[in-house]
Amino acid sequence: MRAAVLTEFHAPLAVRDDVEIDEPGPGEVLVRVAASGICGSDLKAIDGKSPVARRLPAILGHESAGVVERVGAGVTMASPGDRVIIAMTGNCGRCEPCRRGAYGGCRSPIRLSQLGQMRDGTTRLRVDGQDAYPFIGIGSFAEYAVVNEEVLIRVPDALPLAQACLLACGVITGVGAVLNTAQVQPGSSVLVVGAGGVGLNVLQGAVLAGAARIVIADVNPDKLPLAEAFGATDTLLSGEDLPDQVGKIVDGGVDYAFDATGVPGVLAKAFAATRDGGTTVMVGSPPNEPISLMPQQLFFNRTLKGCAGGGGLPARDLPRLIDLVASGRLDLARLISATVPLDGINGAIDEVRAGRLARAVVTF
Repeated sequence: MRAAVLTEFHAPLAVRDDVEIDEPGPGEVLVRVAASGICGSDLKAIDGKSPVARRLPAILGHESAGVVERVGAGVTMASPGDRVIIAMTGNCGRCEPCRRGAYGGCRSPIRLSQLGQMRDGTTRLRVDGQDAYPFIGIGSFAEYAVVNEEVLIRVPDALPLAQACLLACGVITGVGAVLNTAQVQPGSSVLVVGAGGVGLNVLQGAVLAGAARIVIADVNPDKLPLAEAFGATDTLLSGEDLPDQVGKIVDGGVDYAFDATGVPGVLAKAFAATRDGGTTVMVGSPPNEPISLMPQQLFFNRTLKGCAGGGGLPARDLPRLIDLVASGRLDLARLISATVPLDGINGAIDEVRAGRLARAVVTF
């Protein structure tokens, strides 16, 4: 099959026609990929900064949707012809963490897939005769992907798969950070730092939550008009004095702040831009670097939270997001800045890295 292969860090992906993929095993499904978004996490993997993409060769891509081609033995949750989103995680619902609602701590072997393995600890991909590893167990910069059945969510016919793929990562992460992790209250004030694909979905989540004041900040002024179109009440060209900039708009600081950048140093600025008792959520995939905060700010009842994948349960949250799209309350079409074929993936990665696109989608 054709796939874009990461063969060395800090290098372009190699588009290959000869990547081997096995048939799906028990409990597994072969999905013909229709579309896959290019996410900041993919860029971190290319740069060698991802904790779950340490082995090469690798097939990147994880924000994806497609059509079920074949199913393995014992599969009950999918059938050939199903239009599906491939969620980033699946949860067994049976282990002790799942029973108490702590789905991120699921102990099922399904979770091995985040490290590029199937339940039996092996991979279904090979490049030049050696094992290749699908990013977060998906590897959707390819014509096909073999995944565990638990990660598939059906998509209605009315929703284009090139839009549906965005729900798998950027949308569920951004909206989930607001509704699941921070639990933003109606009438509150919100700061979003970063107006890229994830930040715009934090913004959409804040609108859904009924926030009265939504401030969005970015270093790139070209991104701010789109943020206004998505519902930002105020926009900022962010600088070193971001807390002071925010304080001039919302006296005393905002109730909630979200760092959607993953850029070192930004989280501390977002934290300092909240009021006493405010909540800050780290949404962007973080670098492996220490965070410096002023203890006095924390002392005055501020809260700092992490957020992986929107802090929720894809099997529950993705159908809800699909309903919000159908009702017109969640906009996917305007998130897409460009669609490209697989052969154009490296150019699109460069555009995303330069901050010129909200989301680029590879279509097959």
